[in-house]
Amino acid sequence: MTMYGANPEQLAHLGRSLRQQIEIVDQVQRTVTQALGGTTWMGPARDRFEHDWNSSFRTVLGRLSQAFEGAGADCIARSEELRRVMGAR
Repeated sequence: MTMYGANPEQLAHLGRSLRQQIEIVDQVQRTVTQALGGTTWMGPARDRFEHDWNSSFRTVLGRLSQAFEGAGADCIARSEELRRVMGAR
């Protein structure tokens, strides 16, 4: 028999953990952007990296932050609903 469900406390913890990752992703973006801006580096390698950073990598990191936010919020909302339902018994 397959069981479905979740432990509300663990689910809420997962949601908070996912949301905490947003700050880490944001810090990566800030660190690389600042380091790149403060580095004397000229040539095609820099041009390629800077182009990729600004056109692809930052976009992907932004999507990752959005995914963490959405999944984290969903986990927290589901844990609250589980607590509500379980408390109604």
